[in-house]
Amino acid sequence: MAAPLLQTQDLSMHFGGVRAVRHVNFSLAEGELRCLIGPNGAGKSTFFKMLTGQLEPTHGQVLFRGKDISHAHAHDIARLGIGIKTQVPSVFDGLSVRENIWLAANRLHSGDEARRVVDEMLQRVGLANGAERLVGQLAHGQRQWVELGLVLATDPELILLDEPAAGMTHEEVNKTAELVREINRTKALIVVEHDMQFIRMIAKQVTVFNQGSVLVEDTVENIMRNPKVRDIYLGKQAAA
Repeated sequence: MAAPLLQTQDLSMHFGGVRAVRHVNFSLAEGELRCLIGPNGAGKSTFFKMLTGQLEPTHGQVLFRGKDISHAHAHDIARLGIGIKTQVPSVFDGLSVRENIWLAANRLHSGDEARRVVDEMLQRVGLANGAERLVGQLAHGQRQWVELGLVLATDPELILLDEPAAGMTHEEVNKTAELVREINRTKALIVVEHDMQFIRMIAKQVTVFNQGSVLVEDTVENIMRNPKVRDIYLGKQAAA
């Protein structure tokens, strides 16, 4: 069996007396797309922050290609090949779409190669026709796609997406699902999401967090039918 791309071992995070994440053992294969779901306060965001170096674990390890990155700085983890798109887009409103993506591409490339990467990303996220528009003038969904373009321009091996479909129109959700599936042809992804219809569009395997721990991992079909998951999170959405 091939070694996992990402693995956590007994990963825990405490804030004083609050145990936000408790002894999580998680494994992601090369090229896999995994969705993380769970109620608010389940520990998903804290888990993400430990994977990217924004928080240092209280206990346990994060391994990326077998290398312990538990205590690495966020910028070093990014250089190793882990990119994250946050729930609130981290973009420069006063710059154009092209300029935003160029800033990301320029970290790895220069000159003609940087311009080639920018053009490729603009096409990939569907914003080539609006490349010269200021990001501050874009709709919410388009701003999300700009940030996804920024992440892709740095060519990470693993991409973490925090609620990529939040606040989007039905049409934008469909386009984002198509984009995520296309990215997964060449990249591994972990997606935190509440929109179960979106998860149905993209997921094969789902990990359910509850009270800081992994409640269950299974196929999306079995998760939808799992009575424990329905009780703690899905509720009426599962029957929709």
